[in-house]
Amino acid sequence: MKKRITFLILLTSLVVLGGILSKKETQKQLGNLENIKLAIYVNNEKTESIPTKGENIYDETKSSCTNDAYIIWDYESWSPIVKNVTTSLTKCNLYFKKGYSETILNGTDPVIKDELIPVTIDSDGTVKKADIGSEWYSYEKKNWANAIILKDETEDYLAGEVIPEEKIESYFVWIPKYRYQLWDLGQYETLTTIDTNKIHEIPIIFGNYNTTDSKENECTTPMESGATDNCQVGDYMTHPAFLSIPSIGFWVGKFETGYDGATSSNDAYQNLKDESKVIVKPNVYSWRGIQEANMFYTTYDYKRNLDSHMMKNTEWGAIAYLQHSKYGSTISVRINNNSDHITGYAANNEPTCGYTGTNEECNRYCNDGSCNTAYPNSVSASTTNNITGVYDMSGGSYDSVMGVMLDPDGKPMSGRNSLKNSGFNGSFGCPTCDGDTSGLTELTDGYNWPDSKYYDCYSYTEGYYHYNLRILGDATGEMGPFNNKTYLTITRQIGSWYSNGANFVFNYVPLFSRGYDFYVGSYAGVFALYHNDGTIGNRSFRIILTP
Repeated sequence: MKKRITFLILLTSLVVLGGILSKKETQKQLGNLENIKLAIYVNNEKTESIPTKGENIYDETKSSCTNDAYIIWDYESWSPIVKNVTTSLTKCNLYFKKGYSETILNGTDPVIKDELIPVTIDSDGTVKKADIGSEWYSYEKKNWANAIILKDETEDYLAGEVIPEEKIESYFVWIPKYRYQLWDLGQYETLTTIDTNKIHEIPIIFGNYNTTDSKENECTTPMESGATDNCQVGDYMTHPAFLSIPSIGFWVGKFETGYDGATSSNDAYQNLKDESKVIVKPNVYSWRGIQEANMFYTTYDYKRNLDSHMMKNTEWGAIAYLQHSKYGSTISVRINNNSDHITGYAANNEPTCGYTGTNEECNRYCNDGSCNTAYPNSVSASTTNNITGVYDMSGGSYDSVMGVMLDPDGKPMSGRNSLKNSGFNGSFGCPTCDGDTSGLTELTDGYNWPDSKYYDCYSYTEGYYHYNLRILGDATGEMGPFNNKTYLTITRQIGSWYSNGANFVFNYVPLFSRGYDFYVGSYAGVFALYHNDGTIGNRSFRIILTP
């Protein structure tokens, strides 16, 4: 791996977050400054201080130091931490570029650090390293920011230079922090009547605001599963995806996670934890057949320096709501109907019905190109209806997300029973179902659940239709009201938004999946939700980075 020399030693004063560190504070943080000689440049012009956060971007390809001294840069506090200072005089040249910033984002512009490389993607799929000093994204124009991680991180590219597809390991899309206006509190405990008038453009406001700020016309506290107070229809609420892991935004895998080296759908059906097999690319086989615990710890170990983790249910909701704001496509996202589970595809036409058990005309799933289109010509399956958005959020494979029902003691459940579970330790919802004769009522020799910030919790219930246990922002209960819909002999619950499937979790099936699989036809969609019992099956997963 390429050694990355980040921000290097300082002067006796330093601009931090628009303020000045005193000499005493600077020395406390940076150590002995007597052996440091620092030169700072912005757009190749020498300056006397570190530029203000948000206005400039560090250019590590040009910066250099002597004597192996280096600083780890803390992006959250916009301050450096000194490392490896010796008694010898160390000289450092520090370079910054005046970075592009979009006014409407109100300071939630994409964070580029470590292995992440900002890119632009042409309509034919050509990837070029972005010139960060110019407009390389515009949410106003529905052009979301993209970044990549290379297979070989020692390789360097100049701004505007083409990066060959075979050099790329993973694609990511930036989701800026925002508040959104509530339109439905999701208090549904029964099936009623579908209301398609609920479908609307979701108003959002970008910015680094928190609900605890008690600003005018904003809820005063984040909502929890099943909560009923504080937030009212018409209020603006900071989306919870940005609160449990404090950030000004997050990077999401542009496609479902693939299995590196797979040459068939069966090859990519692997139940193991192995971060070295991660690829996030178009036109590859989606990684399926993997228990949720293996999904989580594969993503967790992928890029620890970028706080990589498996997508949470609320993070899915944040992308879905952005898609249906004026900054996204605001239409039904086209299904990926490739029956080989290949990423980035789009059906040529919207399915006209739900799952019937056969590949009839209304389902329109195939793998021979007669009824679908591969990336990069599949923008109808993107959240922006152009190449800059997120793909595979409708159809493809079911996407498992970190959202779990709690047992009556308030602990995350493992799954249905010893035969069907997530691999995480916890109680079973139906220990004797499916012919399970083990006598086990809980899993104790699996993985421990991670820090609670990495999963969403839902209150315990033993019955169907408890959409009122939603977390506002997770794109579950707010997509109501709900009802049944039957095609031939197959009946599913659906929501009011595009008739997407709407199966909420309960004790027998305590884990969330999103988006649905390719074969379900019109049930699939960005707002589709499904419950699962932990059985290994056609479920993939997505990676989130919160640098």
